[in-house]
Amino acid sequence: MLRSDFNFELPKELIALYPSEKRTACKMLFLDGNTGSYEDHTFIDLKNFLRPGDLLVFNDTKVIPARLYGHKETGGQVELLIERLLSLTSALSHIRASKAPKASSKIILDNGQELLVKGRENDLFLIESTDGTSILDILDKVGHVPLPPYIEREDEPLDKERYQTVYSKVPGAIAAPTAGLHFDKEQLEDLKALGIKMAYVTLHVGAGTFQPVREDDIKDHLMHSEFVHLPKEVADAVIETHKNGHRVFAVGTTAVRSLESAASYAKAQGLEDEICAFSQDTSIFIYPGYKYQVVDGLITNFHLPESTLIMLVCAFAGYKNTLEAYHHAVEQHYKFFSYGDCMLILKRSTQDDLPPSY
Repeated sequence: MLRSDFNFELPKELIALYPSEKRTACKMLFLDGNTGSYEDHTFIDLKNFLRPGDLLVFNDTKVIPARLYGHKETGGQVELLIERLLSLTSALSHIRASKAPKASSKIILDNGQELLVKGRENDLFLIESTDGTSILDILDKVGHVPLPPYIEREDEPLDKERYQTVYSKVPGAIAAPTAGLHFDKEQLEDLKALGIKMAYVTLHVGAGTFQPVREDDIKDHLMHSEFVHLPKEVADAVIETHKNGHRVFAVGTTAVRSLESAASYAKAQGLEDEICAFSQDTSIFIYPGYKYQVVDGLITNFHLPESTLIMLVCAFAGYKNTLEAYHHAVEQHYKFFSYGDCMLILKRSTQDDLPPSY
């Protein structure tokens, strides 16, 4: 299966640089994976597609202000992007500098705070605060919102609120689970009043989510790893939802990866239930040919050409269906990526809509 199968033309002006004025005001393209039909809506119409007893599964990770600026002891400028918190005072970080810092060297941040470079783990650097100050406290004081690379501007005060879901809870992500950015508290309450169930998993989104697929054959792509926490009550809610004939909707691709990872784990353990509690790293790579085990519906933003995320959507809705819907979105001037518009997708029940190279 070729990377080029997932390419499409995207005019640069369709990349959203700022969020919509109101969270729920974005456009929403509804795609039925079985019929291939699609319709233009707004996100506030979501309630019309859900039924009492359906389950929405959200990712409650909280974006941390993970970008830091400083200099080495020798004076060279340094930019850090915290990838994963390891403890109160240590983390793994990307470091951009003219020359990589050496182990046991120090980085002095813009406020004078010092970080010690302990060593490397592959492409990442192990850092820790030198005076016992927590990494989160340092980030809260001098960190910047780590906007994605395709948002070509510096972070602004509005990003602290808008590049964060209203239900975020557990600090640790360096990228937002962007499908959730469209919900506001009023809409969530309205959906609950309609009998829509809700559950929360935690997947701390890392910089790997923006990692391009460089291999021509996508099966040779090495997927990044992220930590998932899916508690037993969420697994029980999924099982109960399907038992009662209702549907499970994942809010975002991170919720998809969490649910499907837990389902694969349950199967590997030989359990009778379709899903079980899951708290470990996952590097699940979903592309056409994958058979979804849990998710019936998906709310997701529009993704980059040739990305693992559009491959996941193609596996869910069908290859031809997805690309046709994306072409429609371009023609209708939908906004793309993190601050853009979204799709509501119902799963295709067969796997016969595959890329031409399959």
